[in-house]
Amino acid sequence: MASSFAGCKLHMRGKGSLVRCQQKIESYIRRNIGTSVVLAQAQTFPDDLSDKPAEYKSLPAVLAERQEQAKRSVLINLQHRITEKTFHNYLSRHGKINRYFFYESSGTYAAVEFKSRTSVASLFEEAVISNKNSELMVPLKSRLLSLLNLSAPNLPVLLDKKVQPQGSIPINHLIRRLSAQETIDQQITSLTEAHQLTEENIRLRFLVCSLVQDITAMYFPESTVQLFGSSVNGFGKLGCDLDMRLDLNGSGRQKKKHKGLALEYFMKKATSERTVTQDILSVIGECIEHFMPGSVGVEKILNARCPLLRFMHQPSGFQCDLTANNRVAIKSTELLYLYSQLDPRVRHLVFAVRCWARAKGITCRISGAWITNFSLTLMVLFFLQRRSPPIIPTLDHLKDLAGPSDQSMIEGHDCTFVSDVTKIPLQSNTETLEYLLCGFFDFYSSFAFQKEVINIRKGTQQNKSDMSPLYIRNPFEPSLNVSKNVNTVQINHFVSLCQESFWLLQQGRCEPQATKPWGLADLLLPSRVGGIRNNRKQRKIFSKEMVQRLLEGVQAPSKDETQTEKNVAHSVKDST
Repeated sequence: MASSFAGCKLHMRGKGSLVRCQQKIESYIRRNIGTSVVLAQAQTFPDDLSDKPAEYKSLPAVLAERQEQAKRSVLINLQHRITEKTFHNYLSRHGKINRYFFYESSGTYAAVEFKSRTSVASLFEEAVISNKNSELMVPLKSRLLSLLNLSAPNLPVLLDKKVQPQGSIPINHLIRRLSAQETIDQQITSLTEAHQLTEENIRLRFLVCSLVQDITAMYFPESTVQLFGSSVNGFGKLGCDLDMRLDLNGSGRQKKKHKGLALEYFMKKATSERTVTQDILSVIGECIEHFMPGSVGVEKILNARCPLLRFMHQPSGFQCDLTANNRVAIKSTELLYLYSQLDPRVRHLVFAVRCWARAKGITCRISGAWITNFSLTLMVLFFLQRRSPPIIPTLDHLKDLAGPSDQSMIEGHDCTFVSDVTKIPLQSNTETLEYLLCGFFDFYSSFAFQKEVINIRKGTQQNKSDMSPLYIRNPFEPSLNVSKNVNTVQINHFVSLCQESFWLLQQGRCEPQATKPWGLADLLLPSRVGGIRNNRKQRKIFSKEMVQRLLEGVQAPSKDETQTEKNVAHSVKDST
């Protein structure tokens, strides 16, 4: 893998021409290449609707704008020392640069957005393929470039303050940051600001997606690759996976009668659409593994319910998942994006609950019986629908408000809901974030998981149709339980931690402390209560021993703040 990575890099030198690559790749690059990675200016995922742009943008509109930016973007590996001024002046010779930023992954990189795609074509005219071990490498033209031989002696690669962090904040740093706030509402807002995707990270995600599309378009010229999931639904956290969808039903298909030439499409006989999807992903997986610069560890997970490719894109540091024709997932992403825009408290509460769940070991990056982030998000939405008055409407209500252009049937599933937020009336609910967080823990401390369903389409209590420990109905595929993987041990663990967190907030742990974690920061520390009985009547009744252990954790503050910070770092080390 390392040799293919090195062999596919393009090196910037004096004016020259590229070694001729395969004609198919050449024509596609000339037609579609461009650049677009920029510092935060256009607010795409508003953090607070009080500062919402005057004109609301639907998710499809946001995606179209971001995808166009990505087509005008390049990713440059800075392999030698260089000043920012030299970097800017060198690239400006090829055209006007809109924005650029630097970051570190497996090296120092720059993501650059030009004003025009012609600037990217100009870059390629000046780029050459490295002659090192050339007999072992395939010269694939890519928008991942390497900038060489512009070094200046005795200079750093870049100033540290110019390099944008792309990872999430360490948990011990987060706890100290939250402890410095004055209220729990401020803590929750600060947590969202620390964890949410930055403008630079969002642009980098769209650029990587565009690089993947360059690969898939070699085989399927009318195909597109779209982001979905956390990267674009408003709930994405720094470091989250990059979920992409290959759409083979491109815009090039002619639905009306047409006179003249038409493309001939040929597909060998297949037993099912699933088989076709598996074959297509298998071919693309081979191409990504052998020819896409920087992509390593390709896994073909083709027998899953939704076949996918999984790989690591080293230059960006993203774990990537690529599926095909998964249109229901796109509608789910649009729905979550809509909910995230209705009320700023939705995003804040989801971020707080997800962070709490990760710190307590409720969720995990690896597959297993854990509750997923998607399930947790649906649980938060359901809780907000059950407030009095409700903070967000049910999916059925959003369907009732839909117009003709919103109608959507996908594979027999009704995915219709209103897309215009101005048509959605919201009730007056002024509950604070602190009150809602405490209410979330109280709500699920006594929720009848053994017999009731969590269903954001109805927003009401419903009986389960099977004996799954946790039943969360898929919003658009009602026969599916999105939490079917969760076992009884995990749901009991979740309930116990909800009881513990609710009790801690009720016991005055929400008052600012000078030298120790408090409020939300205190909830992110490892659990100090175990074995709480899962009983509605007894959820607030603790044994004397449990109370004693809790009180021991609330003793007088440490002798000095420095020692406290060391204790915090030590106590959360295992939860990072």
